[in-house]
Amino acid sequence: MAIGLIIIGDEILSGRRIDKHFPKVLEMLTARGLTLSWAEYLGDDPARIITTLKRTFSSDDIVFCTGGIGATPDDHTRQCAAAALSVPLVLHPHAREKIRERIADTARDAAIEPDYDTADNLHRLKMGEFPQGAEIIPNPFNKIPGFSFKNPADGAVQATGWHHFAPGFPVMAWPMFEWVLDTYHADLFHKNPQLEQSVLVFGSMESALTPLMEAIEREFPSVKVFSLPHVGDAQTQRHIDLGVKGEPTQSAAAFIKLLAGLDALQVAYRSA
Repeated sequence: MAIGLIIIGDEILSGRRIDKHFPKVLEMLTARGLTLSWAEYLGDDPARIITTLKRTFSSDDIVFCTGGIGATPDDHTRQCAAAALSVPLVLHPHAREKIRERIADTARDAAIEPDYDTADNLHRLKMGEFPQGAEIIPNPFNKIPGFSFKNPADGAVQATGWHHFAPGFPVMAWPMFEWVLDTYHADLFHKNPQLEQSVLVFGSMESALTPLMEAIEREFPSVKVFSLPHVGDAQTQRHIDLGVKGEPTQSAAAFIKLLAGLDALQVAYRSA
């Protein structure tokens, strides 16, 4: 099982809005001892969204998806999710209830009686039309819910993955994703602890360090070695951020071996 993130919206790809979801989702996951395995950005292109969701629904991944679940012509995510699952869109009864609560709240703020049968308010109910079988995600900001769908089972194999869909607005999506994590996935928290350590290496090339990196990964199979070159600037000397990450016991031993290898190579380094 992996955790993925899909961010949908032409406004992100055009630069009209800067994505803030990626770093926030990383923060949420890290706080719970989880890691993000992949992320994708998609425009408001129904065919591409359907193709992507068909692929991810066929996996055991937990997928967070933001954007496109409103009821305007450029919102396609709800419809595309239903198409990818080959199920109809239906008005979820709890979503209907929450949307009507929102309509009543808005009317109350305007000091008028709510009229649920106006064209505008009937159209708002479309925001509660989700793929048949979906569960709602509460929205503490304005009560208009998102939705979750457990990945379909593959024959006799029970799927373990989920897809969770929230609006593109951070003020709504972030508390909704926090709720999803704590409600559906708390059993995964801190299940696979990781330790990451690194040093800044100066005056060396990656090619000279590669044999050491390969040897460490062979000796410690639960550890990944990473190498992040920095070209340097007026304030920072050119260097390589070299380190290890993985299962804590093996990672700690691998880091000691890494430092010993750098000493043997007579390479200058300091703590990151």
